[in-house]
Amino acid sequence: MKNQNDILRDGLRHTAGTVSSVRDSLRRASRQILVALGFLVVIVYFFPHPSVSHYKYEQGRPWNYAKLIAPFDVPIHPDSASVAGSLDSLNRVFVPVYARVAVNVDSIMRVATARMNAIGKEDPATAPANPARTSEFYRALGAELTRDYARGVLEDSLPESLGTTHRTKARLMKDKVLHTVPLTAFVPRRVMMQRIDSLARTYGATRQLQNSGLGALALPSVVCNVDESEKILANEKALVMIDRGVIQRGQAIIDKGAVISAQDYTNLRTYESILESQQNETRRSDMLMLCGQMLFVALVLAIFLCYLQLYEHREVWTDIRAVTFLLTAITLFFVLTAVASTTISGGVYLVPLSIVPILTLVFFGARCALWTGMTAAILCSGCTGMTLEYITLQFVAMTAAVFTLRDLTQRSQLLRASAVVALGYWLAYLAVQLMVNGSFDDFSWREVVMLGINALLTSLAYVLMFGAEKAFGFVSNVTLVELTDTNSPLLRELSDVCPGTFQHSMAVNTLASDAARAIGANVLLTRAGALYHDIGKMANPIFFTENQHGVNPHDGLAPERSAQIIVGHVTDGVKRAIQARLPHVIKDFILQHHGRGMAKYFYISACNAAPEGTTVDPAPYRYPGPNPQTREASVLMMADSVEAASRSLKDHSSASIQALVDKIVDGQIEQGLHNSSNLTFRDVSAIKKAFVKRLSTIYHSRVEYPDAKKPLAAEPKVPADGAPAQ
Repeated sequence: MKNQNDILRDGLRHTAGTVSSVRDSLRRASRQILVALGFLVVIVYFFPHPSVSHYKYEQGRPWNYAKLIAPFDVPIHPDSASVAGSLDSLNRVFVPVYARVAVNVDSIMRVATARMNAIGKEDPATAPANPARTSEFYRALGAELTRDYARGVLEDSLPESLGTTHRTKARLMKDKVLHTVPLTAFVPRRVMMQRIDSLARTYGATRQLQNSGLGALALPSVVCNVDESEKILANEKALVMIDRGVIQRGQAIIDKGAVISAQDYTNLRTYESILESQQNETRRSDMLMLCGQMLFVALVLAIFLCYLQLYEHREVWTDIRAVTFLLTAITLFFVLTAVASTTISGGVYLVPLSIVPILTLVFFGARCALWTGMTAAILCSGCTGMTLEYITLQFVAMTAAVFTLRDLTQRSQLLRASAVVALGYWLAYLAVQLMVNGSFDDFSWREVVMLGINALLTSLAYVLMFGAEKAFGFVSNVTLVELTDTNSPLLRELSDVCPGTFQHSMAVNTLASDAARAIGANVLLTRAGALYHDIGKMANPIFFTENQHGVNPHDGLAPERSAQIIVGHVTDGVKRAIQARLPHVIKDFILQHHGRGMAKYFYISACNAAPEGTTVDPAPYRYPGPNPQTREASVLMMADSVEAASRSLKDHSSASIQALVDKIVDGQIEQGLHNSSNLTFRDVSAIKKAFVKRLSTIYHSRVEYPDAKKPLAAEPKVPADGAPAQ
């Protein structure tokens, strides 16, 4: 029985172990949280920033946000389309204001006549041949001018400020009242000058008319009052631009799902311009929105980390590489979604978010894949403004992808998965459209095509998968299938150099695969580990029993030296693995398949040969380890020992095999070699049953052929091909 000191010592040791375990857990949690905080900063940085224009909308498209309530009065400005139409119509129908200008016809005639008569005085040769006709021209010219100016001579063009559209009416001030009259009531100056030119040709006075300078003298008497016309036009334009009412505080600017009309678009722009003018309030709102975004991202990531800690503790949570990879995948596709949402209309439909669960599935399983994918979808929904539709689409697509690729071993499976994802997208899109709108009015073939492209891009997961393997040191099932090909150069070399070891590895592969399948472990990973776990024996093949042919080189060596050679096949194996660029997980199998066990044969031999009272140091006889850290490594250790020991069995009955398996497995457990691999009692029981079943099949008894007690009749000859039987 233990005394009080022993009990106290055990209690203190247990307490110290507990404290150390808690300290390690806290250190690990702190590390994971710090990594998550780094990704949180990146996600919030690419999140739609709070600003005046944080809403993204297009005229003619549905409003994808919640109902927008006016926090203040918003004037209803006329929309740009109606304003443009009204201004265009106003320019067409606007009637300019004209004014009459007094013109003295007598003065014009006097000056013009004097200039025309001066021609003959200066040069008699140029005098009119018929003075009587010239006098008649003067009279006709005077009558034409008097008649035209009595009606009013209209200027030929309007100022550019009033437009260049042809006018048919004019407004004249009479008795301080504007009266509209048709332009046909006046004589255009152009028409008057054409008539005068015709008169000059009739009377042969063209030269006199040219010398008269009448074009500069006969100015219009009805001219546009530019100032008054522009003033009236501006007032009429102002009436067109006048507000059509007010959206009062608390009223809805636009409802969720409503198609944005031209007027709605103008109202939204007005709302944003007012927000921009309210700088102080805007900054406060922006800060609150930023805080909300940080809180939203933090909550989503916290829930995700809690899931990893609770349900993926061994495989993911304790591995900083795994946590970093998952957060990297989530963040990368969030950034792509954020960029696509701001650069391409409907660009969120193009981002193949299903790649996130596919990559996760390849390395960590279906449950972790769905959780990771949905975390990414929830975060990305913050960039879309259509939370229900987006999350529904992504959930259906991700589930379809995970279900289709739960056993990914071939590239062609990704193409089939793309087709299934596309079908899932389209069905979900149809369901959402019918559920929200109750019709096909908003059904967009453009979005359907974009979803199809999205599904096709899912096949890029194959390329990203190999990138993740190189960057994070993971191994996919596709790579494991390639590694387990016995025609690979390293395995062919093992078969040539160490045929016995190769056969042993193949047998261990069979045993370990059955056991891994029985406990739900990774069968492909276990197979790969089994095939490569003894490649270090190629350095000294003859020193291992399975490769010997009657000569044992250990007979001439000291036990310690022999143990060093045997133990050294682990480090030699790691060196060969590095040379062959095998994945890190295969190196782990090589290091762990003996754990911290001992080369017992040589240790016992050394102890027997040592002088009485001498203690043999066990360190040279111990494998470098570490002990198995995963269930797959534990299965391999058990299978390796059981397969080697089974070759020495003389009795291959089920009972004998069962006893051998129990002895070896229980012995390893008693030594604590599997304490770090998270095996359960149920797992151990299933492993033993798998070993016994397989070994019983391998070593099943054959039917013994009886000896002949009397001469047998001659056996019939086997006929040649095509020949009749004798």
